[in-house]
Amino acid sequence: MTAASMKKTPITVVITAVGAIIGQGIASSLRKSGLSVRIIGVDRDAHGIGRYWCDDFFAKPPCSEDSPDYLDFWKSLLARENVDLVLPGLELDVLFFNRNHALTQETGARFVLNNPDLIDLAQDKWDFGEALQRLDLPAIPSCLSTGWHDAIDRLGAPPLLLKPRRGNGSRGIAVLQDEQDFDYWSRKSTDEFFIQKFVGSDETEFTVGAFGFGDGTGLPPIIFRRKLSVAGNTQYAEVVEHPVLAKAVETIAGLLKPLGPTNYQFRMDGEIPYLLEINPRFSSSTSLRTAFGYNEALMAVELFLWGKRPAVPEIRSGRGWRYYEDFVVT
Repeated sequence: MTAASMKKTPITVVITAVGAIIGQGIASSLRKSGLSVRIIGVDRDAHGIGRYWCDDFFAKPPCSEDSPDYLDFWKSLLARENVDLVLPGLELDVLFFNRNHALTQETGARFVLNNPDLIDLAQDKWDFGEALQRLDLPAIPSCLSTGWHDAIDRLGAPPLLLKPRRGNGSRGIAVLQDEQDFDYWSRKSTDEFFIQKFVGSDETEFTVGAFGFGDGTGLPPIIFRRKLSVAGNTQYAEVVEHPVLAKAVETIAGLLKPLGPTNYQFRMDGEIPYLLEINPRFSSSTSLRTAFGYNEALMAVELFLWGKRPAVPEIRSGRGWRYYEDFVVT
């Protein structure tokens, strides 16, 4: 089957968390892909805006992800709607599908899931930093200190960062300037945390998308110099060429073997590319990458559903902003 005929073949896909920024970005990217696609949205919020980006919509049941009823919901939905492919737009969904591989065998649907070892490794930022050191990659100096003076002895003068070991974006991260900050935020944190040296600056932060093939190779990356919103998502992005970061991504991918959409977040400190975290999934910059020619949703359909390696995209230069807009239904 030719690439042109594949694009004309109707497919049914499910996008999870379609009411949130990542799910919206996946849906928008599919609409711009040229595919003949029926989009089914799934979200916890039955009355959220996400349903309006889709052809059909189903709300998740009011039960936990560990409940048998929740697994039955997915089995029924995937079989009843003859779903071809599932694109998770939420980290919790990635983890759920990664634990329940039987859904593929029982329903015939395929799932856009990264290398399971990388998914597991990326869950704990402290463990991930330790892994970077073992692989002889630049790792931001960090410690598990529970006291301010010990942290200073280990990491040097402030500012320092308090980071939750789990979670995504910048949620729960606090800048520590002195012992008073340390005492306040260490008491305030409800999760396990670690302390990290503050490297680089807001002006040297980059988010990088690189689609992996699971064997250590992948498509060339698209690199954004970015600024974050208060919610921790990319608010401004500028396409840049950065050979140091491109080489760093190539090296990291060769070691960790990502599969499919993969997001790398860096800070440069001088000429050292420090990897802040890796998100082995679609990320909040998905729609921005599509706008500049890097359509990860289309790539995912090609690789995970059709078994075809996507072609190298033509990346356009430019800048992009996110802004609020009203959506009204009467």
